Amino acid sequence: MPKMKTNSGAAKRFHATGTGKLKRAKAGRRHLLLSNSARTSRGMRKAVYVEKANH
Repeated sequence: MPKMKTNSGAAKRFHATGTGKLKRAKAGRRHLLLSNSARTSRGMRKAVYVEKANH
């Protein structure tokens, strides 16, 4: 039986760390950014980890 292909959409969005956690970028950073406050925009810069419940 052939190997299963990695979901290419997920491969572009998530990256595994050395400890096995999944890192992802925050949504909402593409366009229409003027509607957000500066504080919200700054907060969306940092990457976050996927919760264990969603692995």
